Amino acid sequence: MSFRTSVTIIASPRPRVGKTLLARLLTDFYIHEGRDVAAFDLNSGEGTLAKFAPEHTAVAEIGEIRGEMALFDRLVAEDDAAKIVDLGHERYEAFFALAQRIGFAEEARRRNIAPSVLFMATPDSTSVEAYERLRTRMPQLTLTPVHNELLGAAQLRDRYPVASTAQLRFSVLAPGLRKYIETPPFSFAEEQLANARNIPIDTHIELQRWLRKMYLEFRELDLRILLADLQASIRLSS
Repeated sequence: MSFRTSVTIIASPRPRVGKTLLARLLTDFYIHEGRDVAAFDLNSGEGTLAKFAPEHTAVAEIGEIRGEMALFDRLVAEDDAAKIVDLGHERYEAFFALAQRIGFAEEARRRNIAPSVLFMATPDSTSVEAYERLRTRMPQLTLTPVHNELLGAAQLRDRYPVASTAQLRFSVLAPGLRKYIETPPFSFAEEQLANARNIPIDTHIELQRWLRKMYLEFRELDLRILLADLQASIRLSS
């Protein structure tokens, strides 16, 4: 199978673990790479993805049939846009229960769309057990644990096994950067950063360094997923 594009679900059953920041980064990364991107916000409260990237984000709902149909129809639409789902912890179980019931991952792959989950790894048993259940119940998803260096990634690796792709490292964000990037509508897009006059030059340099590191992680993950898919195709054809 040769994937045309992807659906990336950023998920965790726990709140405040960096999901929306990762979704923002991935959205701006795809734009930086010249790709069409469509993001979906399944969060509530302040600082949601739709507030940071309103031009590329649709607010979605789980719990109402019409909204659910609209969301999943859009995720498997053959429109060549990379899809990103910022999945709030309140809707975590309902989203994946519905995705399993309707065969979302299988349908995506049938349409040459790569379905994957970036799972925010945390040390609590709730997250570890949720990861294992997801790995078992939806094997068609490419499941990648995201290790936040603030939580001591090396200590968590054995608790989040992977099949064919390695983990994604979420580099530590310098404390001085948070007050700039956590206020909507801040964007990591190059042209907006260049015109951000309120950011001191040394902070701007540190932010660019952090972005380069994260974008490299995204590129390497894309390559690992592609390689894993090619290896699987070879095994099936032999």
